[in-house]
This record gives sequence, C-alpha cells and structure tokens, in this order.
Amino acid sequence: MRFLQWALPRLRLRWSGYRKVRGQVCKRLARRLRELELADLAAYEAFLSRHPDEWQRLDGLCRITISRFYRDRGVFDFLGAAVLPELARAGGERGVRCWSAGCASGEEPYTLALVWRHAVVPRGASISVLATDSDDHLLARANEGIYEDSSLKDLPADWRRESFEQVDARFRLRDSEREPVRFARCDVREELPQGPFDLIVCRNLVFTYFEDALQREVLSGMTDRLVKGGALVIGVHETLPEGDIGLHVWNERAGIHRRA
Repeated sequence: MRFLQWALPRLRLRWSGYRKVRGQVCKRLARRLRELELADLAAYEAFLSRHPDEWQRLDGLCRITISRFYRDRGVFDFLGAAVLPELARAGGERGVRCWSAGCASGEEPYTLALVWRHAVVPRGASISVLATDSDDHLLARANEGIYEDSSLKDLPADWRRESFEQVDARFRLRDSEREPVRFARCDVREELPQGPFDLIVCRNLVFTYFEDALQREVLSGMTDRLVKGGALVIGVHETLPEGDIGLHVWNERAGIHRRA
C-alpha cells in the first residue's frame, strides 16, 4: 500500500515488516478515516500535514500486538531449562533482573514469571521483571492480569489450574504469580531503561518493524545494558543486524543470544 510505504519511514518503521500484517493496520486506518470523516488515504495524508499531532495517533495504529502465554513453547522451555538456572547461579543474592520490551498486555513477562516458578534454580534465588510498552491502554490491561481463554491455550494444563482463577468467562492471574512483574511506559525508539539486566526479551518488535538504522541503535543500547554473560531473546523468525555486536548465539532456533 502506497500510503504505508510513505508513512512508515517517517515513524522509523519499515514496510517489509508489515507485509504480512498490513491488513490489521488497514482496518484501523479505515476506522480512523470514518472518525475524521475523510474520503480516502490521500485526504488523510493531507490531514497529517495540517495536524502534526495526528502522527502520534497514526503511530498507535501501526502497533502490532499479537501475544499469548507461552507463545513459541521451545523458547520458554529453553529459558526454563538452561538460561534462567544459569543466570540465577551467576546472579547470586542480587537475583535475576529481566526486561520484557514491547510487553503488550503482559502475557510475555507473566510467562517469564511462571517459567521461573517451575525452573530448577538455587534455593533463595529471585527474579524481577520490568515489562515496558509504549501503549498506555495495553499496560492498563497488563496490570489487571485478566485474560481470555484463547490467551492461555498454549500453557501447560497444570500451570493454568494452579496460576489462574476464573472470573466470569475470563481468567485472572493470581497475585502471587504477578508479584515479580512491574510495568512501565517506554518507547524504545526514544529511550531504554537504565539496567543492567541479566535477561532482555524483545521479540517481534525491534527486529521486525524498525528501520535498519534504528535496529542497530536499539541493539547497541540493549547490549550495553546486558551484564557479561547475560542473554537477549529475539523472535524465532528475526535476525540481528550484521556486524560486531558483542553477542554470540546461545540457541539459534529459540532466537537466544548471549553477551560475550
């Protein structure tokens, strides 16, 4: 679509990342045109030139938020079996510090907390998860911790029984499972949390939708915030920018890299 090819680079996003999901964005754009009573995208392009604040609204329309608990089982299986136990041993008394970037409505960081609960880690070891997103509405949903049945379909059955309570037709994550996770607003195109972190999970965001130069900027910042031996998890279909990035592959199939 010509409009997206024109608009996305102005948001430091790339068209190639949107080809398979452009339908989702186009539906949102159609609703926005109706709200503004505009005839077509050419009229919306002109509207953007007259109302610069609308670019922020457009940016929100371009966010892709596909998430559920335990998405990509092999990734979380490896985190629980190998990564988290090793980071726990290295972290000692300070515990394991994690950052979930682009956390949407919270399924990913909460899954990390659930995986930790079932991992074999040293006695007394602890985990803290900072979960960030740029969408206030999604963060409010994450803080509620209430989900549709479809969001839980990949979870092991016993985890689901132990960790959730039914509220009408939906399911609420128990307070004890939510305790390690803290949510905060952050747009990684503009700033990154200070860190340091033992584990950063950034899946299906930066290395799918961001322009190449911005990918390298964010990756550099993330690497700087990883402790030596810390891990970065990206999407299973994503690749990191080429060059000396100070990371080596820990598990290629799971998209897990480690700081040298």
